[in-house]
Amino acid sequence: MSMTSPLRKLVSCVILDLDGTLLNTDAIVHDVLKAHLVKYGKQWDGRRSDRVVGKTPYEAATAIVEDYELPITTNELLSELSPIFSEKWCNIKTQPGANRLLNHLRSHGVLMGLASNSSKENIETKLSYHHGWKESFSVILGGDEVTCPKPSPEIYLEVAKRLEVEVANCLVIEDSLTGVAAGKAAGMEVVAVPSLPKQSHNFTLADEVINSLLDLRPEKWGLPAFEDWLEGTLPIEPWYIGGPVIKGYGRGSKVLGIPTANLSTEGYSDLLLEHPSGVYFGWAGLATRGVYKMVMSIGWNPYFNNTEKTIEPWLLHDFEEDFYGEDLRLAIVGYIRPEANFSSLESLVAKIHEDGVIAEKALQLPQYSKYRDDPYFKSS
Repeated sequence: MSMTSPLRKLVSCVILDLDGTLLNTDAIVHDVLKAHLVKYGKQWDGRRSDRVVGKTPYEAATAIVEDYELPITTNELLSELSPIFSEKWCNIKTQPGANRLLNHLRSHGVLMGLASNSSKENIETKLSYHHGWKESFSVILGGDEVTCPKPSPEIYLEVAKRLEVEVANCLVIEDSLTGVAAGKAAGMEVVAVPSLPKQSHNFTLADEVINSLLDLRPEKWGLPAFEDWLEGTLPIEPWYIGGPVIKGYGRGSKVLGIPTANLSTEGYSDLLLEHPSGVYFGWAGLATRGVYKMVMSIGWNPYFNNTEKTIEPWLLHDFEEDFYGEDLRLAIVGYIRPEANFSSLESLVAKIHEDGVIAEKALQLPQYSKYRDDPYFKSS
């Protein structure tokens, strides 16, 4: 894979945050708070997630007590929530690309540290459910082991000290504004991977903002490049989604000249949340017609102000007619690029066609072509 931009700065060490960066803790937090606030006659508002992301448990609990005007103290809320969370830590999913990144850095002998606002005990528990993670880090530090948690730089400075590296040689990877502020205050390079949707514009303090860990290019920082890209695509663990085509195949095609299908995501919203917004590709099966090459976008459609992610697949085949209501099955096997904003409709159309060419070519590779015969397309 060629370098996509000039070298930023040479680093020799990577310090990672845990919750929201490597683990999708937010999903568990949402589920627990959504259920728990009902007890007090309150309804969890996901738009206020930024009030708890990146905070210590005490700070997050304080914000919830204030925001929802709960008739209890911060400590009382913490004692109610702690046992519920303890049971859930084993269910936290890893963020897309987290295992890939840790395995890559570890296999190349890159020095790694972990700095989290969670307590050391919580960190140890969470790490225990992910094979090889604890061993990846030479230093692990929790928010209860420093005087001031993030956004104070103390935790990052202490990790660098224990790793015996210069702060200028450290690259921090963070998902919250709190963590980014801490890394920058420590004098380190910081890559932000915002865990909340549509928040990139708030991360101007970071040296780079990426959509997900899949988009990290270590070579920009003088670290070994990933070697798993194939013809401009990244193989991913296949995932499947299907349902009837709604609002018709070809919605938007009059404008774009591209017949994208509008597929209902009902019942799939949790699955879509696990995958970063962006452009993917794979195979599409139509019950009455066969299996075709497909490229698709997944994201927060700005034109419809969706509260949930949508998907729009484009079958790379010239169909004479629409197929409203037909059952469409997708096997998504690879990733091309993150979601992006375009200055004009022309540039968007050009990029979509470019994505189509990349997918068309990649799907001829054995790594991807084998999925054309996936049993998923044959089962009714």
